[in-house]
Amino acid sequence: MSMTNVDVDDAVLAEAMRLMGATTKKDTINNALADYVNRLKRLEALEKLSHRAAAGEFEPTMRVYEARKRAQREEAE
Repeated sequence: MSMTNVDVDDAVLAEAMRLMGATTKKDTINNALADYVNRLKRLEALEKLSHRAAAGEFEPTMRVYEARKRAQREEAE
């Protein structure tokens, strides 16, 4: 872990600490950075899935899923 000195808006940091329930500035900043990275990774993954869906990659799987649902409904009747 590296040591970095930065100027941070005290009011924003205090609000982040309150919202996160963090007790230290260090934990607040590390948690905020980790959350930011994880959010961007989820957005990237969603974008990749969206492209795959637009290309029709999931259509065969959806057809199988729908067929199974139909079969289960017919069995229940």
